[in-house]
Formats: sequence, C-alpha cells, structure tokens
Amino acid sequence: MDTPPARSCALPRDAASILELAARSMFDLFASASEGMLLVDREARVVWINDQYRRFLPALGFPREEDFVGHAVSDVVQNTQMHQVLRSGKPILIDLLSNRAGTFVVSRIPLRDEAGEVIGALGIVLFDQASHNLQPLIAKFAQMQHDLHEAQRQLADKKAASAHGSRQSRYTFASFVGTSPAAVEVKRQARRAAQSGSPVLLLGETGTGKELLAHAIHAASGRASGPFVSVNIAAVPDTLLEAEFFGVAPGAYTGAERKGRVGKFKLADGGTLFLDEIGDMPPGLQAKLLRALQEGEIEPLGSNKLVPFDVRIIAATSRDLGVLVREGRFREDLFYRLHVLPVRVPPLRVRRSDIPALVESLGEDLALRNGTAPPELAPDALALLAGQPWRGNIRELRNVLEQAVMRSDASTIDAEQLARVLREAGVEPAAPAPVMDHPAPDVDSEARYLRPLAEQVAELERKAIAAALKAHGGNKLATARQLGISRATLYERLENPDWKSAI
Repeated sequence: MDTPPARSCALPRDAASILELAARSMFDLFASASEGMLLVDREARVVWINDQYRRFLPALGFPREEDFVGHAVSDVVQNTQMHQVLRSGKPILIDLLSNRAGTFVVSRIPLRDEAGEVIGALGIVLFDQASHNLQPLIAKFAQMQHDLHEAQRQLADKKAASAHGSRQSRYTFASFVGTSPAAVEVKRQARRAAQSGSPVLLLGETGTGKELLAHAIHAASGRASGPFVSVNIAAVPDTLLEAEFFGVAPGAYTGAERKGRVGKFKLADGGTLFLDEIGDMPPGLQAKLLRALQEGEIEPLGSNKLVPFDVRIIAATSRDLGVLVREGRFREDLFYRLHVLPVRVPPLRVRRSDIPALVESLGEDLALRNGTAPPELAPDALALLAGQPWRGNIRELRNVLEQAVMRSDASTIDAEQLARVLREAGVEPAAPAPVMDHPAPDVDSEARYLRPLAEQVAELERKAIAAALKAHGGNKLATARQLGISRATLYERLENPDWKSAI
C-alpha cells in the first residue's frame, strides 16, 4: 500500500525566499484585515483596488469602478500623498487622510523592482471612521499639543518675568490626573472658570488637589503672564495676617522694616491671589478683606495712603462655609463675594477609577525625586487601594505609596505590603474593591439614571456588546455587523481595561 507523500512544511533558508514569503504573507494579511487597498503605478495612475475599497467609491463620487481605476490618483482621491511616496521612495506608515468619504488612518508603501527602482505604491486603509474609532487617541494628541503649547508659553513667561521676581504657577490642567466622570467634570468647570475674571471658590476635602487646580486656573487664564501668589491662612498667625495681606509702611511699629513690607495683594498685582483655607480667616480680617475686594484698594499697616491693586481672587476651603455663615463665624456678605464661581473638587473615593493613573503619576514623581525606578503595583495591590476610604485623599495615597516604596526591596509592591503600611498608620485596611466610581444601580430604582450620561451610555454599550458576542458564539466580525460598527471600534472597546472585567 502506497503512503501519500509527506507535505513539506520546511521554511526557506535563503534571504530572497524569506523576503518573498514575508511579502506575500504581509500582503495577504493587509488584504484581509485592512479596510481597503489601492495600487498606483509609477505615473500615479490607479491600477487596482480590492473589494473592501470598492465601498468607498460612491462617497468619492464614482458609481462605477471603471470611472475610478485607470485615472490619476490625485483626480479621484482628494488630499492623497501617493505622489510624494513615488517621488521620495519613502513610506508614510501612519497618516490621517480626510476626503469626501470620511477620515481614515492610512499607510502608503513604495513598491520596487529587482533593480530597486520605484515602480508603484500601495495605499492601505487601516481604519475607517477614524474620527470615531480613534477619538480617544485624537483627543489625547490634541490635549498633549495644547498642554505642550501651554508649557512653552509658561516657560517663556517665566523667563521674561524672572528678572522682576514674579511668581508663576507650577501646574496646568494636565497635572490634574484623572479621566473618571468626576475628574472630567471638575476640570470642565475649572476651565470655564479660567475664562472669567470673577472670584473662584474651590470646595473640597483636604488633599483633593484644590491648590493644584488654583495654579491650573491661573495658568489657563488671561492673567497667566502675571504673578501667582498664595497665602495659607491657617498657617499664618492671626496677628500677622493683616500685615501679610496688606503690607507694612516703613517704620509703622517698633521692629518694622525700614523699607516697609509689600503685602500679598500688591505682590499679586496683575495676576492671581490664592487664599487657601479661607474658612479659617478670623472675623476681624474678613471685614477688611471684603472692603479691599469691593474697593480694589488696600491700606498698608501704619499708612494713611490707599494703594490700588488689580488681582483675581481664587479661594479654597475644606470647611462648610454655609454652616460657618449660619453659626456667625463667617461673614455672609464676604461669602457671597467669594461664592461666584464655586467648583467642588471630588474626594478620591468617588473617582476610584483614577487610582491606577494616580499611582503611576505619583510613582513617577517619587522615582524622579529619589533617582529610582518607578514602582510597580500588583493587581491585588491596586484592588486594595481602590477599596480604601482615603480620608486624606490624594495626599494620603501619596504617603502610603511612598512608605511602601521606601520599605520594599522587590520590584513589585503587593497588597500585603500596602496593608502593613496602612495598619502602621492606624488605619485598618478595607476590603479590596474593583476600580469603579459607582456601585451597580438598583434596577428597580430611578436613581440609576442619576449618573453622568457618558457613564450610562458606556454601560449600555458594554451590555449590547456582551449580548451580541454571546449570540454569535464570540465571532467578532458577526458581532460588529450585528451592532453596525466597524471591527476597529469593536476591538477598541474590547481592549479597554474598564470593559474587560464587565464583558
């Protein structure tokens, strides 16, 4: 009985065959996985398109393939860069192409003959609906560009102002780490406040990042080139606060400086004055602060001369000013003077999904300060951090992380190490929790709708995708078709860490 000949599955060993095999395999991969392919000759005429590309023709204005193929690519595809690839012989691996058919992520690759001469070029549509599929990436890139521009502007302002001893803000909105609904909302409110000249009142628990936001508001405002001056009212003795705010005239009292002393209001002239812990201001100074804000002028101690000033006030407090007003410990008229643009900074426990990003940012800062590698946290460690109440908020998180880093010899910090740090600080660790911002809502309660709309839409998307995947036995192509979305969009959703645990 004859046995069938064995199939040869040996890989080629010579370079030419390997390259030929790789080229064929890559072409087959692109042809099947891409959203479309287009081939032009050395004269930049379209000579071939694949089946996927044909669906773009009506949107480009060509009902028939023969009206498209055979024509110069610049005549049928708006904003094409195929001529550049043919001219330079260099590929354009990742680019955004926008035309009448939409916005696409494309690659353009030159094709050469055996002599190395460019004889054509291959255009590959990697993603269609780029404005939707790649929105997170596009938005992040745009934000990075904005933040870079802001940083460059601030650096230039700092250099220009250094000769005059001006004080500048140290943070921008990019420094406020977090993409949770709560973090996004507070940054939105703060950005709007930056565009106004009215007083801003930052409300929130200690350690939530109020001072950082004050810096960011100043940096994004029309006063960014001016000084940023801060006063922590709780840290200055009551007897010295008036001099701190309004300054001291020369020889005003025994021991006073001969040249006098400039107060914070005058130091901040043309910029922003940040009044931290405004709820701790003594009643006597509240009346003087109110008058200064109303009149736009101050009177230094020991002087009978009024000095005008031009400052934007940002105040912050961790106390309930409404309660203090009712108790008679904070002037009602001053409260309304400051409570023009209130921004409530959320505590860490309602933005738990930001904890991994915060840990990464804090870890990088610690590594930079200590000259070490950034710490890595095991999944159980992140889950433990997500379950804590964080009464001290981000300041407490930083302290716990720093202690764990200083005490650990391992490259990865686990939950046991963090629990030990918490116990030594007098805090009994709470149970680990998934990184979520909100508990699952009661399906029988209308309260489930009292959440950010983006969060509800994301939840509905997760449920729809999970149901479609189950119905099609995990077939992603069939799932995408069922839901009316591209494969790229489906893969983007499935790769999202927040989705993986839910689907």
